Amino acid sequence: MRAYAPLTLSPIKPGSRVASPNPPGRVTLDDPAFSVMTDLREVSAATTTPEEPIDAAHAAMIRRGVRLLFVLDPQCAVAGVVTATDLLGVKPMQFMQARGVSHAEVQVRDIMTPASQLDALSLLEVAQMRVGHVVATLKAARRRHLTVTEDNGTRIRGIFSASQVARQLGMEVQTFEVAQTFADIEAALAR
Repeated sequence: MRAYAPLTLSPIKPGSRVASPNPPGRVTLDDPAFSVMTDLREVSAATTTPEEPIDAAHAAMIRRGVRLLFVLDPQCAVAGVVTATDLLGVKPMQFMQARGVSHAEVQVRDIMTPASQLDALSLLEVAQMRVGHVVATLKAARRRHLTVTEDNGTRIRGIFSASQVARQLGMEVQTFEVAQTFADIEAALAR
């Protein structure tokens, strides 16, 4: 076995501070897509369980500063995802009315998008993409998040967030049409 020499230690200076991560840098639409992807090998995924009350899931989102949680089953496999829109939108109210339960009784499983309805981009495809492709895909899919998988879709490797992309671009990324009239709102509700 190889012998390793010990490294030199020095005292911590008075008033030292703990480093904080550098915020992601500015990008352009022509930068590599990886520059706006949250790599789950570098940042731990924000997760919850199907049994978690929705208020606790929302609190977890606030603590982590995210708008999407991966919902993990007891074997730590992805059972689905839940977004801030799911938690704060009409889904909880619809579930409460349909089941005759209180808000406190609504669990993540009741409003999450199940894994069977999720799709993703391949990490190999993302390696060829630019930020502009990510924006176009978010808009075409009318989504706020896109997942990225590796190992033939068996491992979620990363996530694209419209809000993160917008921050890094320094511009708004609209992934849905904004209603201009009441007729537009009625048409959107009828879909």
